[in-house]
Amino acid sequence: MTSPLPFSVVVKPTGAACNLDCQYCFFLSKELLYSARSQMMGEDTLEEYVRAHLRASPDGEVAMLWQGGEPALRGLPFFRAAVDACERHRRPAQRVRHCLQTNGTLIDDEWARFLADNGFLVGVSIDGPAPLHDAYRLNRGGRGTHSMVMRGWEALERAGADVNVLCAVHAANQDHGAEVYRYFRDGLGARFLQFIPIVERVPAAALAQAEAGWRSGGAALLYRQEGDRVTSRSASPASYGAFLCEVFDQWLPRDVGGVFVQDFDSALSALFGAPTVCAHAPRCGANMAMEFNGDVYACDHWVEPDWLIGNIADSSFAQLAFSPRMREFAEKKPDLDPGCRSCPHLPLCWGGCPKDRFVPTASGARRNYLCEGYRAFYSHASPALAAMARLLRSGRPASDIMDPGTAALLGAALPAVADDSCAPAR
Repeated sequence: MTSPLPFSVVVKPTGAACNLDCQYCFFLSKELLYSARSQMMGEDTLEEYVRAHLRASPDGEVAMLWQGGEPALRGLPFFRAAVDACERHRRPAQRVRHCLQTNGTLIDDEWARFLADNGFLVGVSIDGPAPLHDAYRLNRGGRGTHSMVMRGWEALERAGADVNVLCAVHAANQDHGAEVYRYFRDGLGARFLQFIPIVERVPAAALAQAEAGWRSGGAALLYRQEGDRVTSRSASPASYGAFLCEVFDQWLPRDVGGVFVQDFDSALSALFGAPTVCAHAPRCGANMAMEFNGDVYACDHWVEPDWLIGNIADSSFAQLAFSPRMREFAEKKPDLDPGCRSCPHLPLCWGGCPKDRFVPTASGARRNYLCEGYRAFYSHASPALAAMARLLRSGRPASDIMDPGTAALLGAALPAVADDSCAPAR
């Protein structure tokens, strides 16, 4: 979900409110930042946001990114008002693309028709087949949610909505990369996939509470990006790297150009100097998050008091994006340890997301917790990625890599195509 802006804004119309209780969700506790009983965006704030965003945006496509919490809790009337506001405030040369990230459980046929009719790109959070998804993605009663998500997915399919899958990679599914990929490709027919590693960072003193779902005596604890321990739910570096390698080996022999995996697209784009994922770009600080009341934070992963940079009622997005505080935040990204700077994969990785840099090194700088996994994946995939880049530079499609003769000429060996007969059904 990208935007042509020099910055983007992830908007939280329901704050941290959600109808689920996913065990690894870092955002549920953010409701503690505000004392208001109802953390739902009002129509005045919606109008101000739309007006400010479109005013700050150049002509062309402008992406409106709606996330949560669970944004569908705000209801269809709110999103109808959002679409209407965008049509009223956009300039003639602007085209608005709405993007909704949802857990899928509230999506029925009426929702799906609205999303399809208004050209929404809908990301649905699914962690694989039911046993893997239901390990951590629970409802408020502690039960798995896979069947509920599938009802929403099927409604979106019936309506012809533009959908993709966001899959969190964690301790329950990290050893099942091939199975998860085949499930999405063959079981769901998904053609756009994102894999997001779960890293629940925590100080040693709070580890027990974190393992209990970020609760202490029934009370929620505010999640912050601090500490050098991780919960048992977190993906391990080695397993995360192996997961990506398994998915790559399923994708490469038959799905290039037919299935789009964000990690692979970004790595290939990085070979042309234009990575598409902020975690693997040379700099960050261009992706803000806005809460229900108009408060703007430096990043969706840093919705914390220290990184509150302003409110749209007081400042324009241009002022916020280029403020001294935002520039200070952007300096987190290029602060790399010597091992990163000398790594052959630096142009693909750029040290990963700063939120995951908490492993001490001899230099005193902090290295990314997932470094081992990134190294394993980039070492494994680089020959094929370089071959695809050569194809593109010569005017040929990257999908030509799937021809064994072409791959061999370019120095990239294709893995054997796996037997898909064991792909799990829905």
